[in-house]
Amino acid sequence: MSPRAGTAGSHTLAFVESPVQLLNVLEWAHAHAPGVGLTLVVLSPVDPMTRGQLRRMSELAREEGHEVRWEEARGGATAPFQTVAGLAGLLRRASRVVLGDPFSRYVQLMLTITRAHDLVVVDDGTATMEFVGQLARGERLVRWHRKGGRRGPRDLLLAPVSGVARRRLTPGGRRRVEVFSSMPVDDIPAGVTVSTNSFAWTRQRFGPPRITRTADMVGTSLVETGVVDADAYVEAVHSLTRAHGATRYFAHRRESTEKLHRLAVETGLEIVRPELPLELIARRGPIGRTVLSFPSTVVHTLPLALSGTEVRIAVCDIDPAWLTENASPRAQGFLSNVTGTARDAHRLAAVSVAPAV
Repeated sequence: MSPRAGTAGSHTLAFVESPVQLLNVLEWAHAHAPGVGLTLVVLSPVDPMTRGQLRRMSELAREEGHEVRWEEARGGATAPFQTVAGLAGLLRRASRVVLGDPFSRYVQLMLTITRAHDLVVVDDGTATMEFVGQLARGERLVRWHRKGGRRGPRDLLLAPVSGVARRRLTPGGRRRVEVFSSMPVDDIPAGVTVSTNSFAWTRQRFGPPRITRTADMVGTSLVETGVVDADAYVEAVHSLTRAHGATRYFAHRRESTEKLHRLAVETGLEIVRPELPLELIARRGPIGRTVLSFPSTVVHTLPLALSGTEVRIAVCDIDPAWLTENASPRAQGFLSNVTGTARDAHRLAAVSVAPAV
């Protein structure tokens, strides 16, 4: 047990905006404060699939003894102000704050209010790698897939908030900062403690899974974020399906209905919209003997969640020709690093895609 586990519970406040963040808060609590409840605030998005997964994850959190507070944080123009005002008391009383997305404007605003001396950042996917690097270099917090260049009016308006949040996430004096991650973290800022998320709670709570003889594919939102061309992505999925005999496609919660319909028609894959994060779906099973993925968080997390099984994780590189003209200049290098640092995933070369006509 962590020496500070006894200070969890009502003194520990966690903010999550996605199912994966909530899962990783549960993993942190299992590793650092087993048997001690905390207050978990869900800043609910509007996307129906994400909300559904968050509802299901909230049930699991309550079963683990945690208090869950659901906030309709985006329910109209005044919702953010009402949410922040309603949480101000909890923020000021908390001695520790656990957060899943330091790039979130909402979370950054919360950090300007809290007096907590312990801050914990849990994984929000591959963005954690970028966050740690930016913090070490003293850079402003910007998501990796955003195109560089001049900041817009909204960025300028919120720059003071972002600046305060970055300073709060920098250790100093009585303030301690921990990063709880399953991702490879190399450029560690001075004073930041890094602890490993091994997905021990997931393995204890679910499985082991039944393993099928076929292959499954994991979807990605690289098209929706403007990084990868839609036609190139569909063709790549089609090529991987033929080469590896994939039968199911586990959709990312942000993938568009139109793209998923196109994939079903053109590839013959069964489209599955998971009700929980993929790490839990895979651990519950059934799951394919081979799981195919493009560069994403799961090439790091699935080998941990499926440790002790015979499932092989195979990751397909992103061909630079698939990138859109709006993709960030950092995109190719970042995605390549995501793949290259995956310790227990088999690397596949980028599949051939016919040029657009």
